[in-house]
Amino acid sequence: MIYPTIPPIDIDAAKKAQTRHSNLTKPALSLGRLEEISIQLAGMKADPFPTVSRKAVIVMAADHGVAQEGISAFPAEVTKQMVLNFLQGGAAINVLARQAGAGVTIVDIGVASDFEPSLPGLLHRKVAHGTRNMAKGPAMTRSEAEKALTCGMDVLAQVAERDIDLIATGDMGIGNTTPSSAIVAVMTGLPVAKVTGRGTGLDDAGLAHKVKVIEQAIAVNKPDPSDALDVLSKVGGLEIAGLAGVMIAAAARRIPVVVDGFISTAAAMIAVGLVPDVRNYLFGSHQSVEIGHQAMHKHLGLTPLINLNLRLGEGTGAVLAFHLIEASARILREMATFAEAGVSDKEQ
Repeated sequence: MIYPTIPPIDIDAAKKAQTRHSNLTKPALSLGRLEEISIQLAGMKADPFPTVSRKAVIVMAADHGVAQEGISAFPAEVTKQMVLNFLQGGAAINVLARQAGAGVTIVDIGVASDFEPSLPGLLHRKVAHGTRNMAKGPAMTRSEAEKALTCGMDVLAQVAERDIDLIATGDMGIGNTTPSSAIVAVMTGLPVAKVTGRGTGLDDAGLAHKVKVIEQAIAVNKPDPSDALDVLSKVGGLEIAGLAGVMIAAAARRIPVVVDGFISTAAAMIAVGLVPDVRNYLFGSHQSVEIGHQAMHKHLGLTPLINLNLRLGEGTGAVLAFHLIEASARILREMATFAEAGVSDKEQ
C-alpha cells in the first residue's frame, strides 16, 4: 500500500510565530503551553498566523468479534444504537461539538448490523460486519485493514473539501478498548495487565478475564511490533484502522489532528507506525483514565492538554481541547505587541 507524502514542518513559520510571541504584551513564556501550541500550529500549517476556526470531528463506528468473549459490560447492539443517537444529535459528542462550532461526521466502517441506505447524515463505508474474534485468529486480513485505512483517508478527503482547519478523531465500538490494549501492549512491549483498563466499567473479575483474552489473542496471532499493519490486522479494529487513515491523510494536507482518548491514540500509534512523520501533526487532547493511555502518549511523544478523568471516547476529549487550541491561535494573531500597544517592555 502506498501512503501519501507528509510535508515537513515549516520551521520558518514556526520561528516567525515564536518571534511574535516574544514581542506580545506579556512577560516571555507567561502563557506557557498556549504559546507552544500556537508555534506548533504555525509550523504544521506553514502559516505564522494560523487560524483554526473551521473545525470538524470524524467518528468511526465498528464492532469487534472479540466481544463474544464477554470483555465488555455492554452488549454489542449498543454500537448501532449509539450511531443512531449520534445522527439524532443526542450524544455527548454532539453537544460538545455544537459548543465548539465543529461539524460531526459519522461513519459506519464496520458495524455488525446494517443501517437504512437513506439514513440522513451517515457515511456508509462498511468494510466488514465487524472484525473476527482476535482471541481465536486474526481480527482482519491485511487486505481488509488496508481497505479500512483507505476508507479513513477517503473520508478525510471528503471532509477536507469544506476547508477544515482542525480535525478531531472519535470512535464508537463496543469492546474496542480490548484491541486498543492489545495494540499498546504489542507496540510498547509492556505487559497486558499494565495497559488494560476497565473500559465501559468492568468489575475486578471482568478485568482479569479481559487481560487473559488479550494475552491469548497476542499469543495466538503473534503480531510483529515492527510491522504496524500486521499489528492492526491481527489485533486491531476497523474503526482504529479508519482513524489511522484519517490521521495520515490529514497530515498530508497540513491539517492538525487532535487525537481523542484510548482508542484514537491506538489509531495514532498505528498511523505513526505506518508513516512516522504523521507524528508531527498530532496533538494529544486529554489523559484518559484508561491505564494504558499514558504509555501510548509516552510512545508517541505527546503531552495531553487536559485531564478531566474522561473515558467516553466519541471524540469528546478532542473537541474539548479545540477550545484551548483555538485560544492559542487567537492569542498569536490578535494580541497586541509592545510597539502596537505603546507599552514599554522590560528592556526599555
